[in-house]
Amino acid sequence: MAVYRRNRVWWYRFTWKGEAIRESTKQTNKRIAEQMESAHKTSLAKGEVGLRDRKPAATIRQFAKADFLPFCRATFAAKTKTLGYYENGAARLLEYSAVADESLDTITGEKIAGYARKRQDAGMKVATVNRELQVLRRMFALATEWGKVERVLPRVRMIPGEAHRDRVITVNEEKAYLDGAQTIGVAALEAYQQALGGIRAAQRGEVPMKPRDPFLLRDVATVLLDCAIRPEECFRLQWSQCQNGVIEITYGKTDNARWRIPLSPRAHSTLEMRRGVLEGPWIFPAPTKSGHIEPSTLQGQHAKACVLGKVEHFPVYTFRHTCLTRWAPFMDPWTLAYLAGHRDMSITKRYVHPQEYNTRAAIEKARVALSGHNSGHSPIVNTTLPIANLAVSN
Repeated sequence: MAVYRRNRVWWYRFTWKGEAIRESTKQTNKRIAEQMESAHKTSLAKGEVGLRDRKPAATIRQFAKADFLPFCRATFAAKTKTLGYYENGAARLLEYSAVADESLDTITGEKIAGYARKRQDAGMKVATVNRELQVLRRMFALATEWGKVERVLPRVRMIPGEAHRDRVITVNEEKAYLDGAQTIGVAALEAYQQALGGIRAAQRGEVPMKPRDPFLLRDVATVLLDCAIRPEECFRLQWSQCQNGVIEITYGKTDNARWRIPLSPRAHSTLEMRRGVLEGPWIFPAPTKSGHIEPSTLQGQHAKACVLGKVEHFPVYTFRHTCLTRWAPFMDPWTLAYLAGHRDMSITKRYVHPQEYNTRAAIEKARVALSGHNSGHSPIVNTTLPIANLAVSN
């Protein structure tokens, strides 16, 4: 080390590319002076190869507000639900200071796990916490892609034990549910007729309000059961999308969620009946801000139909799982994925829940084929599915 002492202060001296470098360390400790000389040489070397001192990485809060959320708002401006998903997930993450105020370069898997534990302790379901962790995972991916960090960020692991939609309603449950929906519509019309002859209408001149769409739930459920579209896609269907016996989905979660679905006879007759009595562009109109029905529109009627039909309550999304499960034995996986509007078959696989009668039929068919001759028993054929649900072609 080329350090030397002048009076009580240490100096260093060296030559860099023919130029003499000499500076005072203003230190009386020789070891510190040697470290300062080494740091000066390192700084010159970095400049020689075009390197710069590493800038401190932003905190997750800073990155979210300055980069991530503006990106989401610009990218998903036309997809309000996707944008809401990212904004809500980011908001929940930023409420936890142990993660939000941590630098991207210093965040650890332990602190991410701490966030997950805190959310579960607050009563959040595993699925809810995992959706928020997926937002954090997306933030890390973009931070790496945009060069905001100089190290590999920790892996964001999902929490096991997430509940999945495995429910498929049976044919008997379907009939009971649709009967319940029909009963709701009939009751609404009967109540209106009684009101017309009631005291308020006959003596006070008050005109009762006619039900806008008494059989709305029945019609929506029929389309969902026979077409496998997502509920939100069904809610915003327009008449321009229903032509020549085909529903054309023009807007979806991904580019693959734009596809054409042939209508079953049952769904086709349902929509044609609505076409004759409704006005406007929407197939399922409602007095909402959007002009069409929303998830909240059907909540009360759906719960009531389950009670009337004595069917265990299920989410409306179950209709999509039910339809795809019923189609699966009768078409190849590629066609099924197309009709589901999925990017690949690995996603479609989550929507198909083999039922006992299908597995028994498949096993019997395999046994007959492997035996090399007819066993004398006819293969089990599923005769419980409505014919309307099988009238689908690509």
